[in-house]
Amino acid sequence: MLDVPNITFFALGGTVSAHHPDRLELCDYRSGYYRATDFLEALPELTTVANIDWVQLHNVTSTAIDTAHWFDLKERIEQCLLQQDAVVISQGTNTLEETAYFLHLTLNTSKPVIITGAQKPFSALGSDAYFNLLNSFQVAACPQAAGQGVLVVMNNKIYSAQDVSKTHTYHVESFQAANTGPVGRIEANHQVHFMHSSLSAHTLNSPFRTVTTPARIPYVPIIYSHAGADHQLLEALLAQTQLDGVVIAGTGAGRCSPAEEQAVAKIRARGIPVVMSSRVGAGAVLPIECYRDLDLLTLGDLPPQKARIWLLLHLLSQAQAA
Repeated sequence: MLDVPNITFFALGGTVSAHHPDRLELCDYRSGYYRATDFLEALPELTTVANIDWVQLHNVTSTAIDTAHWFDLKERIEQCLLQQDAVVISQGTNTLEETAYFLHLTLNTSKPVIITGAQKPFSALGSDAYFNLLNSFQVAACPQAAGQGVLVVMNNKIYSAQDVSKTHTYHVESFQAANTGPVGRIEANHQVHFMHSSLSAHTLNSPFRTVTTPARIPYVPIIYSHAGADHQLLEALLAQTQLDGVVIAGTGAGRCSPAEEQAVAKIRARGIPVVMSSRVGAGAVLPIECYRDLDLLTLGDLPPQKARIWLLLHLLSQAQAA
């Protein structure tokens, strides 16, 4: 096909690929998955947008995707984009924002990379999978998508991987960027419209773009703080595991209990980095006076799950540079 870009589609599974014989089933639908080639049969409109190569990379729930999958995907995408014009990825929504953010920080390319999923299975009545897939290819084919880093396309909106998070268990408008809003949208006439760009360092400007697949993935757990939280989880991690770093999902603007603070002090005394984030869902965590002696890392408005990715890559970058 002439005058359209060459795009590779990596299908990883998840709700966007899910099939169930009952078209009203929106919760317990894991009876099977469509394969990547099934999308083309169901959506022949995609052939008007791009020349598409289909790669069925995985067919799993997104809760099964881990750091090893991310490094494999990074390598495949970079190799693919030596020849292709853009990449579209589909996966389950539960960890979609984490896959997107990892790639946003590590891909050594300026070409468009789009990630999408669905809140309703592909087999369901009114599934959002159809337009999410079509819109993703439309964005990937748009020249303005180049240089934007990894973009998440959901519900006719375009989000930077830096900012987007899943905010609702089932609603189709679940994906939101609470601090910034979307960077663009797909209009009813199928035109892609970008409104602004993320200024955060990503892809070709990211300090982590040269990080390679490690022999060992650093162990960086997230501890969720709450009223009455004690020291036991943090001290157990310190005593029984090869702990490389910790992220605290703190209360409010980034606080934890006095008992947790004492345990964090022991962790920091061993030189193990600790990131203080917030469980709130919006707003920045800033350095505060009462935590000065703990020398905690703060990462602005990154939620805990993305702060963990940043810390993991920071640790790997330091180790591989040594």
